[in-house]
Amino acid sequence: MAVSEEDLSEAELAGLELVRETGGIHQSDFWKELDVDSRKGSRIVDSLFEKGLVQREETVYNGHNTYLITPAPRDLDFSLLMAGDMLSPFIGEEEIDAESDAFSQWIMNLAYE
Repeated sequence: MAVSEEDLSEAELAGLELVRETGGIHQSDFWKELDVDSRKGSRIVDSLFEKGLVQREETVYNGHNTYLITPAPRDLDFSLLMAGDMLSPFIGEEEIDAESDAFSQWIMNLAYE
């Protein structure tokens, strides 16, 4: 189910941000970091999980059973980098000359769309 982040409560948004910033956090630390009780922390995680925004995996941490909460993979939209069938010349590590043929062609393809 695709859920807009605008539809999240303040607590859910804070929880999602924490999970994304850390790249993954144990549920036993999650509620402590959010400064909520464990019951509310569990509800937040459950809600984010049901909405498909986080994943959880059973694990043992500090000798206790808990969940590792990680961000759910997001579908990325690369269409903004495309002009026709050409990928933006700004993708990569090389420096781009704004007067180069590759850049000019990409801009022309963008204009024709």
